[in-house]
Amino acid sequence: MSKKNSLTTALFLALAFAKTSGQAAGISAPDTLRPSIAVGVLTGQFHLDGILDEADWQAAPATSDLHATEPVEGSAPSGQTEIRVLADRRQLIIGIRCGGELPGDIVRFSKLRDAELDNEDHVRIVIDPFLDGQSGYVFAVNANGARYDALVSNRGESENSDWDAVWEAEASVGSDGWSVEIRLPIQSINFKKGLTTWGFNVERRIQRRQETIRWANVRRDLWFTQTSRAGLLSGLPLFNYGIGLNVRPSLVGGVGQIGENGKADWSFEPSLDASQRLGPNVLATLTVNTDFAETEVDTRQTNLTRFPLFFPEKRSFFLEGADIFEFGLGTGSRTLVPFFSRRIGLSRGNEVPILAGAKLNGRAGKTSFGGLAMRTRELKTEGDTLAASTVGVLRVRQNVLGESSVGFISTIGDPLGRGGSWMSGTDFTYQSTRFRGNKNFLVGGWGLLARRDDLDGDRSALGFKVDYPNDRWDIALSYTRIGEDFAPSLGFVPRRGVHVLRGGLVFAPRPKMKWLRQMFNELFTSYTAGLDGQWQSYGIFTAPINWRLESGDRFEANFYPKGENLSAPFEVSDGVEIPVGAYHFIRYRIEAEFAAKRPLNGQASWWTGSFYEGTLQEIEVEINWNPSQLVTFELNAQHNIGRLPWGDFEQTLAGLRVRFNVTPDLQLNSFLQYDTESRTLGLNARAHWIFNPLGEAFLVFNHNTLNAPGDRWALQSRQVVAKVRYNFRW
Repeated sequence: MSKKNSLTTALFLALAFAKTSGQAAGISAPDTLRPSIAVGVLTGQFHLDGILDEADWQAAPATSDLHATEPVEGSAPSGQTEIRVLADRRQLIIGIRCGGELPGDIVRFSKLRDAELDNEDHVRIVIDPFLDGQSGYVFAVNANGARYDALVSNRGESENSDWDAVWEAEASVGSDGWSVEIRLPIQSINFKKGLTTWGFNVERRIQRRQETIRWANVRRDLWFTQTSRAGLLSGLPLFNYGIGLNVRPSLVGGVGQIGENGKADWSFEPSLDASQRLGPNVLATLTVNTDFAETEVDTRQTNLTRFPLFFPEKRSFFLEGADIFEFGLGTGSRTLVPFFSRRIGLSRGNEVPILAGAKLNGRAGKTSFGGLAMRTRELKTEGDTLAASTVGVLRVRQNVLGESSVGFISTIGDPLGRGGSWMSGTDFTYQSTRFRGNKNFLVGGWGLLARRDDLDGDRSALGFKVDYPNDRWDIALSYTRIGEDFAPSLGFVPRRGVHVLRGGLVFAPRPKMKWLRQMFNELFTSYTAGLDGQWQSYGIFTAPINWRLESGDRFEANFYPKGENLSAPFEVSDGVEIPVGAYHFIRYRIEAEFAAKRPLNGQASWWTGSFYEGTLQEIEVEINWNPSQLVTFELNAQHNIGRLPWGDFEQTLAGLRVRFNVTPDLQLNSFLQYDTESRTLGLNARAHWIFNPLGEAFLVFNHNTLNAPGDRWALQSRQVVAKVRYNFRW
C-alpha cells in the first residue's frame, strides 16, 4: 500500500471512529453537567482597586463551590474562594476573593507583565466567548496584581502567552487572604454575536501548599484550558463594541551606530496599526511602516546538532489570532511548521523593513479563518541586497463532531524573492475529552505540498499522530514523511527527505507517601530514516526516576542511548568536524529542580557520557532569586566540554536578567548575554511604562561588543530607541 493510500485510510478510519465514539460517549457535555454562574449587572460607579466593596458586588450571584485537583483530586480546598462577575454592554468585570492565607504565607514575587505565575499564588480565568469548546482566552493575576494573558492553543493542550490584550487588574492583600478585580473591555476580544452564555472557568493556586483548586473541570486528566469542559457564564448582556475601530499610531525615534568607527545614524519614523471589527468575531487589521523596536531579543542557544534551531515568534502583530494558523496534530518545531511567521521581516539575523501588511481573522459559525498579506522593502546589507517581496497565508478550520476539526492552509510568496513559491495542505484532528468516559484522546492526519522554481524533487509531506494524554497514562505515537525538496518558503523544516517515527509513554502514579507527590516513569523513542530506507538517527530516552516531591522539589535521572548515521561531515563547534560514519553512544543525565515557592530557586542538570567517538559534559544551571518584590534576578548558564578524536572544544553560554518591578505598569528590565561561539557580549535594556490602559511607552538600549583577537573588546553595534504608542478606540 502506498503512503498516500495509507494516509487516506487512516483519515477514513479516524472519521468512522469519531462518529461511533461521539454517538457512544456524547461529544458535547450536557449543560446540566456544567456548573453555571449568572452575571450581575453593573449599575453604579466602579473603582478598580482589588477590593470587592461596591454595592453591585453584593447584589451579584456568587459561587464558592471549588474543589482541588492537587494534591487530592476532588477534595475540599484548604481555603475558601469566592467568584462573582459583573457586566454592562462595554465590559466584563471579574471579582475573586481568595481566603485562608495569612499575608506572610502568600507567595508573590512578580509584577512583570506575562511573568511565569505558575510558581506563585495566583488565579487563572479561561473564557470561551464562542462556546465552541476549541478556543478561548486565558487571564491570570497574582497577589501583586501582575497580569498574564494568553490564547488557548492546541485545543487546550497549551497556551500562547506571547499574545497580549488591553485589560486591567488590581489585587489587594488582607488579613485573611487576598482579592482581585479584573476589568476586560469587550473590544479586547472576539466573541459570538448574540450569545448570552460563554464558557468560563476559574483556577486558584496556593503555592505554599502546592495546592490547585478549580470551579469546573475538576479532573487531573483534563487541562484547565480545555474549554469544552469549562463551566458556563450566563446572563450576559448584548455587548456593544461601538463601531469597532481601533487606531494605534506609534512614534519611534532613536540613534544607532554600527562598528567602532561608524557614524551615528539618527532616525524618527511614525508607524500605524489600525483594526476594524467587521462583526464581534471578525477583525481586519492594517499595519503601515511596521516597527517592532520594543520586542525583546532572542535568548541564545547552543547547538550540538546539524539542524537549525527554532526561535518563537514574539512580535505582537503576528500573534493576534495566531491560534487560527496552527496546523496538524503532530507538527511542531521538531518536525515542521507550515507557516512560521518569523520568515517575514527577518532574514539571517537582520530585520527586514515592512512597508505594509493586512490581516483578517475571525469566525463565522463553526468556521475559523485567518488571512495575512505582507509587503517588505528592499534591504541592502554588506555585500548583498534582498529584494522587496510580497507574501501571504490563508488558513480555514471547520469545527466538526463537537471537539474536532478539519481544515486547510495555503501560503504564497517567498521572502528571498525566489519565484513560483506556494504551499498548500489539509489536516483533520479528532479530539474527545470523554474517551472511555472521561479521558483525553486525539488522532489526526495531515498532508502538505510545496512548490518553488528551484525545487523539482519530492515536494510533499504527510503525517499522523495518535495521542492519549492523561494524568496517569500519557501515550503517543506519530509518523511523519517529508520529501527531499519539501522546503516551503514561509515554513520551518529542520530536516528533509526523511521518515520519522516517534513514540512516547509516561506512567505517572501517585503513591501514598507524605513526601512524594507523583512519579513519572518515562520512555520516549524516535527513529529517523532516509527516503531510501537507510537509518539516519535514533534515540531511546528513559527516565527511571523523575519524582515530584510534596515540597515542590523535583529529582530526575535519565538514560539515553542515541545513534547518528552521518552521510556528510558536520562542524559541531568551531574547527571541530565530525566525519562521515555511523555512531552509537549513550548519554546520562541527573537533574534537580528546587521549588519556586522559595525566594531562591532554580534547577541544575548534568549530562555526561559518550558522544560520537568521544565524550561530552553538559552542565546547565538556572537560578532565580527574588530578594524582594522590587527586584528579581534570573541567571542561566550552560557549559559544554567535548573531547573528540577530531578535536576538543568548550562552549559557554550565560545570560543574566535583572528586573526592577516598580509596579505592574512600570518595569525596568535588562538582559545580558555572552557565548564563546560568537564571542559577543550583548545587552538589551528596556523600560516599559503603561501610562494608560490604552497607551504605553518604551525606552530600549541595545549594545553589542565582540571579544576580538588579542582579548580586545570591539564595538559591533549600539542603539537607543524610544517608542510611544496609543490606542484610540471607537
